Amino acid sequence: MKAPDLLRLSDNVVLARFETMKVYAALGAVRTLLDRGTVRPGQTLVDSSSGIYALALAMACHRYGLGCHVVASTTVDAAMRAQLEILGATVDQMPPSDSLRLDQERRVRRVRQLLAERGDLHWMRQYHDAVHYAGYQEFAELVDGALPDAPLTVVGAVGTGASTGGLVQPLRRRGRDIRLLGLQPFGSVTFGSENFSDPEAIIAGIGSSIPFDNVRHALYDTLHWVDFRHAMAGAVDLLRAHAVFAGLSTGAAHLVTAWEAARNPDRTHLVIGADTGHRYTERVFARHEEALDPRTLKPHQITDLAELAPPWSAMEWNRRGYDVRARTSTPAARTKTHDMEKTHDKEGKAS
Repeated sequence: MKAPDLLRLSDNVVLARFETMKVYAALGAVRTLLDRGTVRPGQTLVDSSSGIYALALAMACHRYGLGCHVVASTTVDAAMRAQLEILGATVDQMPPSDSLRLDQERRVRRVRQLLAERGDLHWMRQYHDAVHYAGYQEFAELVDGALPDAPLTVVGAVGTGASTGGLVQPLRRRGRDIRLLGLQPFGSVTFGSENFSDPEAIIAGIGSSIPFDNVRHALYDTLHWVDFRHAMAGAVDLLRAHAVFAGLSTGAAHLVTAWEAARNPDRTHLVIGADTGHRYTERVFARHEEALDPRTLKPHQITDLAELAPPWSAMEWNRRGYDVRARTSTPAARTKTHDMEKTHDKEGKAS
């Protein structure tokens, strides 16, 4: 389940199709923490997740004989929850919500409550602890062997930053010509779209309502912001054209890559397909007749975040840094975010 299938979709597009991509992150992190003595055998690990990290963490804990407690997003469906429970994890799930910010804040608040109540827990902090980069070294070796030498553009959802960053850093250290293209939903603070909303759906796992320390902004060459309807178009087209049943973040990446690959035929484009489409069956695939024709879609190309606009915008990021906290819209919100991050740091170190 850990290693992806590499599927060639066209002359210059390859899809890395995962069952559960974050197995690399969770296994690498848990193994490293055990080796360091940070986590003790038999201890219980806890974290917040919108789905695929939860399953990966449950698998890692099952392998190493550790307890697992997941504070789950509203997007975690019955099938995912059943898998978590069969693997021995206990689950707290947030109530239904159309707000990415509210869902994430509820999850963080619940994790803090659990840490205060139980001194035996270790908070994995997938959003902030760089230990989650470690496991992707193995993925980088797989890609380097399968796609040697060619100029490569990696296309993937930003999310916590660990999957895209953990892949491209080892490849760049080998001297490879590697461009990184990141995907964001509207409403995420990570790359400045927090003043927009996408009320139809949360694209689980690719954006954030709070700053993530694991996002290394200076790794990214290009950014695309994509709304739910465009991600849906990409997911339905990927199934129709290539018989690949994958999630919304993969659908968004497929849409963006088709546009980018047509303009850069000399580069190989590697699409990161983080998970399967099963948890999107009702919200996306059952509505396939509503899907937009991807051949008619193109991004609004911008040069500054002030020009950002739904439903699809693209910008050359040029590997520059970005101060997420300075972008927070109000003094009250800046204080709230700062206090939340102080709590992350304090409790993460105390675990």
